[in-house]
Amino acid sequence: MPRDVILTKQGLKELKDKIEFLSTERRREVAERIKEARDFGDISENAEYDDAKNEQAMLERQIAELEEKLRSASVIDEKAVSGDSVTVGVTVHVKDQKTDKSVKYKIVGSSEANPAENKLSNESPVGKALIGKKRGETVSVPVPRGPARKLKITKIEAK
Repeated sequence: MPRDVILTKQGLKELKDKIEFLSTERRREVAERIKEARDFGDISENAEYDDAKNEQAMLERQIAELEEKLRSASVIDEKAVSGDSVTVGVTVHVKDQKTDKSVKYKIVGSSEANPAENKLSNESPVGKALIGKKRGETVSVPVPRGPARKLKITKIEAK
């Protein structure tokens, strides 16, 4: 049973765009590779043909997984998100109490998470610690080595 996928409106659009790209352009590219490989002759001893067929199978599996994710997706209505507490769909500003460094995170569902873009999953250790908390609260986030990180919520933005 697939678990629910939480998406923002932007995440939903990106998911649909990716499915569209894979279902059209990428499928055509792979079909062309299969056709070219078939033209090499005997397909029973044709590594290019086998490779292209394997690529086609992986592509179809990826499309099926993305379509399943889309079917089980629930989209966060960002207009209904308030800035009262941390929820999926908000941008939260935190200050590390040890380093005094401030950072802001967009809290998203796990399928949209991208730490490089400061998009944190609601299921990540930091995301879990922040969910439900209010401005001014300090959360403690366990880290693999050393003392837990203490993050103070300085601002919550609902867009």
